[in-house]
Amino acid sequence: MLKRYSVKNYDFYLIILTIALSIVGVLAISSAADESLRNKQILGIVLGIVLMVFISLMDYTQLIRFYWVFYVLNLILLLLVIFNGSSTNGSQRWLRLFGITFQPSEIAKILLILFYAQFIMKYKNKIKNMRFVFLCLLLLLPPLVLILRQPDLSTSVMVMVIFCMVMFVGGISWKLVAGVLAISIPSVAVIFYSAIQPNSPFLHDYQQKRILAWLHPENYANAEAYQTLNSMMAIGSGQLQGKGYNTNEISSVLNGGFISESQTDFIFTVVGEEFGFIGSVIVVVLILAIAIECLRIAAKAKDVAGAVIATGMACWIGFQGFMNIGVATGTLPNTGIPLPLVSSGLTSLVSVYIGIGFVLNVKLQSRKY
Repeated sequence: MLKRYSVKNYDFYLIILTIALSIVGVLAISSAADESLRNKQILGIVLGIVLMVFISLMDYTQLIRFYWVFYVLNLILLLLVIFNGSSTNGSQRWLRLFGITFQPSEIAKILLILFYAQFIMKYKNKIKNMRFVFLCLLLLLPPLVLILRQPDLSTSVMVMVIFCMVMFVGGISWKLVAGVLAISIPSVAVIFYSAIQPNSPFLHDYQQKRILAWLHPENYANAEAYQTLNSMMAIGSGQLQGKGYNTNEISSVLNGGFISESQTDFIFTVVGEEFGFIGSVIVVVLILAIAIECLRIAAKAKDVAGAVIATGMACWIGFQGFMNIGVATGTLPNTGIPLPLVSSGLTSLVSVYIGIGFVLNVKLQSRKY
């Protein structure tokens, strides 16, 4: 499956952006956690780079022929989480196999992108057919339900967003897009309305409280809104240049222990406090640059499958990055979702690098203008 490619067609720009964002993550994790966690993150980056380069030199059109294997493997891993997964903070999202602990819901994103890339490519002439769209939705339901069972609403939302984007790139009818928007927008309004009602039929109790804490943080300052309010305070205290890397200032919100999960869900808080507005903007620019570069590659892909893969990765990194930063700044309700390439977590980190490897391969085989 390895092919010979011209070095001049290799997208070193995308690699530099990806590694640069990862380095920011290592610096932030060094301040937020102990040395062992930082070393694990560095190990994850090295492993990710090796896999990224290896996959980029293969032929994605050959790999995605095993799309049903990817789909079944995804279901097996998610089922194992339900029956034999480990629980943390009330959520059962982790699985230990062969001495390795990982999070299958993160792997699910790249496996579903690869599955739909080939599935849409194979039946691209039927993409505007409503029956085919419903079939795609039907195939999405099993992994989506299994992720919701963990429960992991934030990852479920991300999977749905990625699905919508790959279907759009695949050539779905504009009329259907308009119909989905006409249904989804009022549905979101209904969910938010139900969140302010007692005993919401659509949301778990903790999910309802998170939304209420976002709407009325002053009423949950010592409970559900505690993290977000402290995060906003920490980011604001960083001002323009921040308090300095691994600061020992007594006024540090992070060092005071007021931010839990600072190495994962609230890693952007660490960046904002220690590197200030400048550091925060650098992170945002890197995320946007990676997403835009993936979209640029998607526009030049030689086939629909390549466009789906590159667009799926752009959506994953860009939209999930927006969600994480939105939580840290109080723009969105607390979702508990990592910042791609920055947050601590080997499963998420390596999965993104694998996805970038596929995008690089799409670029190597792209059309020439």
